[in-house]
Amino acid sequence: MKLILVAIISYLLGSFSSAYVVGKIYKNIDIREHGSGNAGATNAMRVLGKPAGIVTFSLDALKSILSVLIGLQIYGYTGGLVAAVFTVIGHNWPIFFGFKGGKGIVATITTMAILQFELTLISILIGLLIGFITKYVSLLSITFLLSMVVLSFSGIISVDIYTKITILFLSLMGIFRHRSNIHRLINGKENKFGGH
Repeated sequence: MKLILVAIISYLLGSFSSAYVVGKIYKNIDIREHGSGNAGATNAMRVLGKPAGIVTFSLDALKSILSVLIGLQIYGYTGGLVAAVFTVIGHNWPIFFGFKGGKGIVATITTMAILQFELTLISILIGLLIGFITKYVSLLSITFLLSMVVLSFSGIISVDIYTKITILFLSLMGIFRHRSNIHRLINGKENKFGGH
């Protein structure tokens, strides 16, 4: 029962679409109708500008932190894992915004950083390196997700089976949300950060 409560709370918190709210406040637009159509920090930065992107990123991170802390408080580490999963699900498919949300990368990074800091830090550093070299934010995100899977399942960083399952689920969900980016990358049509 407590895990169900954690799932509900986390999903509802995750469903707060920071990019949508910031878009309405800054320019009175639906961010999902501009740029890539994604309700996330990267699209907010591209469409609304750097300050709005930072605010969006910060709000997404804060809701994710709050969600995991509540999960940990209610049901310990397992509650934290459940909170991570449902926060990202809420972010990607928000009930308050027609189930049309973001791609869950900020939420994944933030929730997993609380639960598995070392693993998340190494994964994001690998992703940042690839992103710096290629200038593709989408490739940065995908690399981060794949790095988490490799690090955990290879045993390079030891985690329990429930953490591995959570990481695999979050990574598959994130890659699924990036399927259009992957298609554009393959065809050489993906936008680079700061340009085309």
